[in-house]
Amino acid sequence: MDDNDAKPMTVSIKDVARHAGVSPSTVSRALGRGPISEPLRQQVEAAVRETGYRPNLSARRLRSRESGTVGLILADIGNPFFTALTRAVEDAAYQAGLRVILCNTGEDAEREAMYLRLMQEERVSGVIFAPTLAYLDHPPQSPLDFPVVLVDRAGPQGLYDSVVLDNEAACATLVDHFHARGYRRINGLFGKTSATGVERRRGYDDTMRAYGLEPKACAIAPHAEAAEVAVSRWLSEPEPPEAIVASNSLLLIGALRAVRRAWLRLPDDIALAGFDNELWTELVEPGMTVIEQPIEAIGRAAMSLLRDRMADPTPPPRQIVLKGRAIIRGSSAPALDERSF
Repeated sequence: MDDNDAKPMTVSIKDVARHAGVSPSTVSRALGRGPISEPLRQQVEAAVRETGYRPNLSARRLRSRESGTVGLILADIGNPFFTALTRAVEDAAYQAGLRVILCNTGEDAEREAMYLRLMQEERVSGVIFAPTLAYLDHPPQSPLDFPVVLVDRAGPQGLYDSVVLDNEAACATLVDHFHARGYRRINGLFGKTSATGVERRRGYDDTMRAYGLEPKACAIAPHAEAAEVAVSRWLSEPEPPEAIVASNSLLLIGALRAVRRAWLRLPDDIALAGFDNELWTELVEPGMTVIEQPIEAIGRAAMSLLRDRMADPTPPPRQIVLKGRAIIRGSSAPALDERSF
């Protein structure tokens, strides 16, 4: 047989490892973007170029968890906050050359467990995760076997990286605002299925008591319909609320519906305030007072933490706590005013 007819020799990972002077496992980590130092990664990549190695991508994905894909498991994609967060995380992932698998639990613990198993089956590189209250109350005995960053809800201390809003301070700011304008019967609407609702209620309760006022709060399903029913009931009482704090934008919509149905005027008859500076909150008359969450910053910070954890799983977990901005509009005061807390 002529030398020109000979089949080209296949270069293996072991060949690359010998050329680079490292172990085959180090080559695998370098090619899979696993935890490895940058100089060593460059050393392996140089050996790949010099040997002409061509990885079998399908086989590598089966062998390695470093798939270039991350999971995004959110609590309620129908909540505009999570819709915006999805966009922020996807943008950050795209810029990092990563793909995203999106899952929506609907605040259901069984669906959540199913999607966590799916992430294991898909051998994702890591997961950004807004856990249910049930998961936080009863976390698994052993940590998940891929890097995890929690968003919107902080988990057990020292278990996972997380990016959260200072929810207690945010809700306290709304109570402070109402109290400064003379409101005293200030009621609160809080989602009952998320840690976020629990934290915001804590901020509400503590601030009301600090002013010598009795909290009157309702823990409900985090949907507009539940809020409308609750507020309609309050408005029919002998001493209805003078102001209402809603812990997410869907509850704020429901509260506004109930106020409109009762033909009450904002803020003369009753005042409203809530969370998330969505477009409708500015356009509806007279404009809704809200806490604006830094959603873009939350998404970027979560992806940054996840990439750090994917590169090096050894450091202790970190928590990033971000501040919101109170945007004061006509639903709680005649004058427009903005400030941070």
